[in-house]
Order: sequence, then C-alpha cells, then structure tokens
Amino acid sequence: MTKTTLVPAGYRSKLNLLETERAIKQVKDYFEKRLSETLNLMRVSAPLIVQSGHGVNDNLNGVERMVSFDALDAQEAPIEIVQSLAKWKRMALAKYGFGLGQGLYTDMNAIRRDEELDNLHSMYVDQWDWEKVIAKGQRSVLTLQEEVRKIYRVLKQTERYVHQQYPSLRPSLPDEIVFITSQELEDLYPDLTPKQREDEAAKEHGAIFVMQIGGALRSGMKHDGRSPDYDDWTLNGDIVLWNPALEMAFEVSSMGIRVDEAALLRQLRLTGDEERKELEYHQAVLNGKVPYTIGGGIGQSRLCMFFLQKAHIGEVQVSVWNDRIMQECREGNIPLL
Repeated sequence: MTKTTLVPAGYRSKLNLLETERAIKQVKDYFEKRLSETLNLMRVSAPLIVQSGHGVNDNLNGVERMVSFDALDAQEAPIEIVQSLAKWKRMALAKYGFGLGQGLYTDMNAIRRDEELDNLHSMYVDQWDWEKVIAKGQRSVLTLQEEVRKIYRVLKQTERYVHQQYPSLRPSLPDEIVFITSQELEDLYPDLTPKQREDEAAKEHGAIFVMQIGGALRSGMKHDGRSPDYDDWTLNGDIVLWNPALEMAFEVSSMGIRVDEAALLRQLRLTGDEERKELEYHQAVLNGKVPYTIGGGIGQSRLCMFFLQKAHIGEVQVSVWNDRIMQECREGNIPLL
C-alpha cells in the first residue's frame, strides 16, 4: 500500500511541543497584524454556518460534499458549514459600507469532508480570509500583482521575525516573488502534471505567483479547478513557495480580483452553471449591489507549517487523522498535536 505521509530523511522537529504551541501564536499574531496594516484591512466576525440556497457558500470545484444538517429552530433551509468565505466577504463589504481601498479580514474556519488527507491537507481548514474594495478601473493584472507583492513583503517580514525568535529556523525565501501564468508553465513543462510544473518553477525561483487559474489551457486541460462565481479566472492566482523541509512546491494563498458582471456570466456558461444566476449572491453581482473587489485566503496552518519548518500540517493544528497516517507519523518522528 502506498504511503500517505511524506517523511523527510532523518526528520526531527526543531521545536518541541510546548515551543511549537508558543510559536504558532507568535506567527499568527505577527502575520495578522502586519497583513491588516499593509493591506488596510479591519477585522470582522464571520460565520461558521450559513443557510443553503443563497449561493453564499463556496462551491470549491463543484464536486465536494458540504457538511450540512437541519436545526430544531431554523427549519426553513438546511444549515451548511462553510467551505470558505469567498462570496460572503464581498456581500459583507457592501453591508458594512466599506469604502474604496478599504477592506476586511477574518478568521475563517471550515470543514472539507472530501479532502484527501496528507502532509498538507486536513479536513479542518483555517485561513485568514480577506477582501478589499477596488474601483472597476482597477480590475487589472497590475492591481493583482501589486497586492501580491504587498503580501509577499509581509511573508518576508514574518520569516525574519520567526528567525529572531528561534535562530534554528533559518530563512529561505528569496527577495522577490516571480509571476508566471498557468499557460506559461504548461509551455515550459508540457510533459509534466500541473503539480510537477509548480514544483519545478518553485524550486527554481523560490517563490512564484501562478496566474490565470480555472480556465482550460491550450492543451484542453486545466491547471486547477476554480469555482466560476468568485475569482475572475483571467485575474487570479496562487502564491506558491518552495518548501525546503519537504522539497516541494507549497501553496499558501489563493487570491484574485473577483468577477464583474461579464466575467460571472462568461464563467457560468463555461461550467454549465447558468442556473446559479438566480441565487441571491449572483443577483447582487449582476445588479451592482456589491462592490468590485480583490481578495483571497491565506492558510494559517500552512504558514505556521512553513515558518516553523514542520513536515506535517498536523504538527501545527489539531484535526482527525486515519490510523494509517497516525502510524506513519509515529514511525517518521512526526509529533501530531
């Protein structure tokens, strides 16, 4: 049977369990403060559960099963645990009256029951979800790249801070992040899978932003799936770092400029989801009831894992793992929380 868990040769965590718990809070507090200052974001409260049928919950790739249940005193519609807050945030910006250049961020906690568990993936997802108001004229690659560079500066600052607190955790990020489209990656590495292409590019550059994810490439294949109704597939991307501990590409953020009216209709046609146009969220976009925005999610456990140089996401969050993964981690000296 193929192993689920990748164990680096001779792996030993550089921090013990107590040091790890202390460091997790330090990383989260430092990064959150710098991110909110750099992007001009205000923290708001966010839902763990939403009512189904409004189009607010994230459909991800459209095939994942949501965790849903009925409630004793809210029987009008099933209740769903969020998969992410990509659409909720845009509606919140309108509801709260955020102005141009202002934004929000929140702690997003989700359950993704169909996640395939491994070193990087857990059923429990924790992110900083953020969203900011932009003008229609700012819906451009230039705006996208500017915000990516801001986030990357915060990543570099956090890496330096962690090294100051724990000198054994040496920095590895390059000075600059490199921008590359998913089509350019396919052209460079036509015989590799999308994940292998990211591995090659991340290893070469140290940090990349893979742009234009969701639509079909010239080969007819997609680099990766994206829901058709929040990111504009021509103006989105992933921040991917080279992870020296695991020797692989390591995605820490998915983000993008959100759909306008035309992009929403175009992408719904491409995926055959035009019936969604009648849902509350989609009507808000089509009728100009929500602002034009840019936003994304930044993995909290992913960042802690990267900066604390851990081999498994279970070393920085508490989740549920199957017996095989737990045994592989014990044999590989990977201490799960």
